[in-house]
Amino acid sequence: MQIANPIYDVVFKHLLEDNDIARLLVATILGREVAEISPLPQEKTIPMEQRRFTVYRLDYSARIRNPDGGYEQVIIEIQKAKFPADIMRFRRYLGNQYQRKENTFTIRVDGKEQKKHLHIVAIYFLGYPLDRLWAPVIQVVRQCYDITTGERLAGSEEFIESLTHDAFIIQIPALREECKTELEQLLSLFDQRRATPNDEHILEVDETAYPEKYRPLVRLLHRAVSNEEIRDVMDVEDEILRDFENLERHIDRQDEIIEKQGKALGEKDKALEEQGKVLGEKDKALEEQGKALQEQGKALGEKDKALEEKEKALEELRRQL
Repeated sequence: MQIANPIYDVVFKHLLEDNDIARLLVATILGREVAEISPLPQEKTIPMEQRRFTVYRLDYSARIRNPDGGYEQVIIEIQKAKFPADIMRFRRYLGNQYQRKENTFTIRVDGKEQKKHLHIVAIYFLGYPLDRLWAPVIQVVRQCYDITTGERLAGSEEFIESLTHDAFIIQIPALREECKTELEQLLSLFDQRRATPNDEHILEVDETAYPEKYRPLVRLLHRAVSNEEIRDVMDVEDEILRDFENLERHIDRQDEIIEKQGKALGEKDKALEEQGKVLGEKDKALEEQGKALQEQGKALGEKDKALEEKEKALEELRRQL
């Protein structure tokens, strides 16, 4: 069966627009039940001139209700290719989520309403590998310790919950061909090794290899293949990615040129410094030579004076004789 490649923002957005599928995806990644999910649209749009559609920069955010009645906020970022500005963008987005008034809930304490901040869980889908850690799914868990005894502290604290967050990092290139868990089985729908030879927009999967609960997701991606607008936006996403890559290469070339120019200027400055040093030594030698000539002139003057005195003495002797 052919499915639309969910690593594309437009396809992933299409996937998450189905609340049941979004809840299934989030619950499977978190490894626990999600009783309810309420999406908060966060995507940024990029209007394309002379085109009849919009490209989405997906930043998915949703409020989830756990079976115990507590609420959390889940944010999802998907990044197909690696760019130097990615981490800064992720940090800005995360900081924005902490600031948003919408990311709060109200409780009653002693008959008074109090606003509380939602605990944030971040999920990152990366289309590229991390530099040092190699695993399909990496979970980052907050834990509190008594720094003196090393004892792990149990329980929850609002101050800590409000200012720190858990995270899941999904490295798509690290997905295993042989799935070891249900989560890996679900994430295999993102495995880029399944791309068709002539069209990376399409992945080949075997629907029967997935449990029944995951098949609605598979079928939704299958239907997306025939959605002309989705296919068009995927093409534009490729164009945008190529433009970014070309820009990165141009910046790298400019940096290389600037580095070479800086090196050449450094060598020129060094040569000028050496030349200045040589000229300084030459000036010093000329100055010393001038002093020597001055001393020599003084000595000759004294010699002439002595000869003149001697001549006068001889003249005086001649007169006396």
